[in-house]
Amino acid sequence: MSETASTEKKGALYWFIRGVEIVGNKLPHPFWLFVLLALIVLFCSAWFKGTSVSYMVSSGGAAPKETTVAVANLLTYDAMRSFFASFVKTYVNFAPLGLVLTMMLGIGLVEQTGMISALMRKTILGAPNYLITAVVAIVGINANIASDAGIVFTPVVAAAVFKALGRNPWVGIAVGYSAAQGGFTANLFIAGTDALLSGITKSAAEGVPAIPIDTPINPLINWYFMIVATVLLTFVTVWVTEKYTVKFLGDTDGLKDEAAMREHAVTPAENRGLYCALAALILYIALITYLTVPEGSFFRNPKDGSLVPSSPLLSCVMPILFFLFFFVGIAYGYGAGVIKRGEDIPKLMAKGIGGSISFIVVVLPASMFIELFRVSRFDVVLSVSGADWLKTAQVPNVVLIVAFILLVTCINLFMSSGSAKWLILAPIFVPMFAQLGFSPALTQAIYRVGDSCTNNISPLSYYVPVIIGLLEQYKPEGYNERIGIGSMISMMMPYSIFYLISFTIFLVIWYLIGLPLGPGAPAMLG
Repeated sequence: MSETASTEKKGALYWFIRGVEIVGNKLPHPFWLFVLLALIVLFCSAWFKGTSVSYMVSSGGAAPKETTVAVANLLTYDAMRSFFASFVKTYVNFAPLGLVLTMMLGIGLVEQTGMISALMRKTILGAPNYLITAVVAIVGINANIASDAGIVFTPVVAAAVFKALGRNPWVGIAVGYSAAQGGFTANLFIAGTDALLSGITKSAAEGVPAIPIDTPINPLINWYFMIVATVLLTFVTVWVTEKYTVKFLGDTDGLKDEAAMREHAVTPAENRGLYCALAALILYIALITYLTVPEGSFFRNPKDGSLVPSSPLLSCVMPILFFLFFFVGIAYGYGAGVIKRGEDIPKLMAKGIGGSISFIVVVLPASMFIELFRVSRFDVVLSVSGADWLKTAQVPNVVLIVAFILLVTCINLFMSSGSAKWLILAPIFVPMFAQLGFSPALTQAIYRVGDSCTNNISPLSYYVPVIIGLLEQYKPEGYNERIGIGSMISMMMPYSIFYLISFTIFLVIWYLIGLPLGPGAPAMLG
């Protein structure tokens, strides 16, 4: 590459990064963003009061009849009295709040005992050299079970392991960070992300005429899709690494560093804890199976004995997951010697929920915004109007899926919080796409694809300084160039591009085939 071309490339990348930073930094904190959105809804309800839409709706098997809904003015005494009277109730009953707190109490116990860290290190360090890239990729993609901690942990361990094996640690950083950030939404297991997003989806779907009351909306509604997506993204990560990253950064075999391997090795106590956790997991799965498989068992539908689309098994997903993490975490803690007394358990759970404090704060104005949006009837008016326009324009569903993914992908560069984006988008797109026949599970899956792919190239991510610090720490001898955000983004860009292409194609194929996205969660309504 000529010097001029190189300068132009760096210049284009520099201005792209600067543009994202400038716009992103102009956005207020999510707390104040939702306060602003709530105020906008209030004033718009007064401005557009009386604006109405008509649509056909049927209930209880009766013939469809026309229903008219108009925007309600919220700047009236009656509306404001009702709002303030239900202020606490609106916040406490906000679906994502309870789901996230419950999930984090369980996952926090597993995380605070050190089980997740030990399991990841054992998996990566125990892998054959020729599979190390694939193992780092699959561990990184599944690291979101540890919430944001996995985003930092994976590239840190990957860099150390690659260096210990005599490989370029920068390659390990690229693989670990891209897998953990770009593949953040996928997982073989149910994680806190599933509980959080499904809670928001459930709130957005409440009272929407196009969505039947018995439509399943729980943390499992995207599980089938995300399991297969984990395998897909693992292959994509390995392919991009071998085709681009290794050639770009260099990755020659060097001398192994046994001391570095021992530094991250799993201790005998941790090994003992993992065996205890495995035993607890097997016993717990056996118990749930016993309560699910036999006819007339506890988790089967009491009316017809089915499991999908509606049964106690699906309605009890959250407590089942909570007790899974709870018992496995306790077993590991006692086995590893981290838990010595009963009072240690609630202390560890309290530490685990500490990471959710910022979410608890942001949810206050977010819940008010969504409630005002719903009570004003903007949700119905906008969704029906938008759906009617799309039907008139005859935009194919596949084009809508791709367009929504690209929209979310672009927004993701300027707003790093996945929950904040979905809190804004869900009340609009869940009802609107439902008018076109999209199930809430499909709309949520589309959002998750767009929200994931550009995480690793967002200059506004909290973890950019961590990655730059890692690159500095493992800087090759004789490397004199400055390491900055541009260095990091150029290293991660190939992963982001191919994640977006492959993930989008995969979702479109899944939709066209008509496979369920999760237990009892079809892609289309009706």
